[in-house]
Amino acid sequence: MIRLAPPIDAVRRTQFSLADIVVILGALTLLAVIAKVASGAFVSFVPPHTLPTVSTDPKFLPYYAARSTLRMFVALIWSFLFTLVYGYAAARSRRLGRVLVPLLDILQSVPVLGFLSITITGFIALFPGSLLGLEFASIFAIFTAQAWNMTFSFYQSLRTIPQDLDEAMTSYHLSRWERFTRLELPSSAIPLVWNAMMSFGGGWFFLAASEAITVLNKSYTLPGIGSYVAAAVAAKDTRALCWAVVTIALVIFAIDQLFWRPLVAWSDKFRLELSAAGEPPKSWLYDLLRSATFVRSLRDAFAPLRDFVNMRLSALTGVPKPWQPPSRVHSTANRLYNAALILAIVALAYIALRFIIDVVGIPETLHVVSLGFFTLLRVLVLLVVATLVWTPIGVAIGFNPRLSHFAQPIAQFLASFPANFVFPFATAFFISTHISLNFGSILLMALGSQWYILFNVIAGASAVPNELREMALDMDVHGRLLWKRLIIPGIFSTWVTGAITASGGAWNASIVSEVVSWGHTTLVASGLGAYIADATTKGDWPRITLGVCVMSLFVVGVNRLVWRRLYKLAEVKYHL
Repeated sequence: MIRLAPPIDAVRRTQFSLADIVVILGALTLLAVIAKVASGAFVSFVPPHTLPTVSTDPKFLPYYAARSTLRMFVALIWSFLFTLVYGYAAARSRRLGRVLVPLLDILQSVPVLGFLSITITGFIALFPGSLLGLEFASIFAIFTAQAWNMTFSFYQSLRTIPQDLDEAMTSYHLSRWERFTRLELPSSAIPLVWNAMMSFGGGWFFLAASEAITVLNKSYTLPGIGSYVAAAVAAKDTRALCWAVVTIALVIFAIDQLFWRPLVAWSDKFRLELSAAGEPPKSWLYDLLRSATFVRSLRDAFAPLRDFVNMRLSALTGVPKPWQPPSRVHSTANRLYNAALILAIVALAYIALRFIIDVVGIPETLHVVSLGFFTLLRVLVLLVVATLVWTPIGVAIGFNPRLSHFAQPIAQFLASFPANFVFPFATAFFISTHISLNFGSILLMALGSQWYILFNVIAGASAVPNELREMALDMDVHGRLLWKRLIIPGIFSTWVTGAITASGGAWNASIVSEVVSWGHTTLVASGLGAYIADATTKGDWPRITLGVCVMSLFVVGVNRLVWRRLYKLAEVKYHL
């Protein structure tokens, strides 16, 4: 029998290259580090025994940073899954959307400390005798700082899919799963990646609050860079704070190079345009993975399983039915739904009224509402200034791939760097210069929330089809006319998403911005955030409930009166 030699291309495809060796060794190293770091979460812990104190010795910082980073990525995975399920249900079901979108407003308005106050006891009880309960409570707190922004972005992307593409999917009779994988998820990829990047930075902001937890007169401290900073602030250890700043800067740079930059380069292929951008984003790691034979072999090996899953899910989801006017049965169901909703609102209003009269009192309630207006004023000032400053910068970065290649790591670093890490330095400055925190807290809130506007504007500008920019250039459209005819319509929907999440982030950040400390010196601003922080520390449940509910009412009220109308305008008028 004559044996034929395999083709030269096939031999080359099966040979390992230097890229394969680097990828395999990198993957094995990553798995080993994750296993080593995660093992620290499985130690025994039985309340009310306290955990070992967090040392401010810089030699522990690499381990603390690894523990915090692992929590951040676990929370990001859960946030992504929540985004896909919740955002899809809210965008594709009118009946569910009427409940899920207002509920998302409420969830966004509840501060991280409010979630911790409610959930930490339950998580500890869920894992008796194990530190996993505290770990999951910390991860859940980080999740609440990440998920809402990503969900708003995905929801808005689904609501503004180009109509001609949606009609093409209908013409080809694609199933819901095929529409999701071939149109809906790809069209939302660029905004989702940029908002996930921003949400990840928001998680860093609340890391100290989620690792050094003080709720209901009880303190729990998990090993992490956030609790390290809290310990350094309490000890007024400037040297330890500087080491923490250097460490978090290195961590953010590494995550940008190894995770976010490859994702940005990968998502660029999902641009909805007819002509290619001049210079697509690049990533050395993404290029390395694409050149590795091992990665292609894995993809080919799992291709039959992927095709089988796609086929089964396509068969299960079916082809969506075209929209039809509601029948009499549906009209009756809608009337019953509206009646149930009205009854629920009346019941909640009655419970709230009894709570105000019998528990906290009307004077206390009026005082808390007045504090809410102080915080609202700070949020409005922040949004106006952030929009005027960061919108032109975001458009310049999004329109210029070469500038984006240079500015994206800087923007990612600034957005991801936990602003509360510099709060102690700002507090010391406020104390030495006698600046009132009533004004200084606006700056502290902006450090953590202004980036939502920048990143959403970058995402919106990046998604504007390149042929529209070329047409504007050919027609010599520039200056104010260019902003009026192309830029503002192109970025309006993503700006609204950025503004609404920046608003929610600012309300949340008010809890750590209106009360700041340096050693034994504490500065307090007049506002709702300071009220909730004080009630949470003292374990005063009635005041915690009152503060969280009033903050939720403010956020939901502004969302319904302002942001929802702008969302509707984006869907109807500024829609490709």
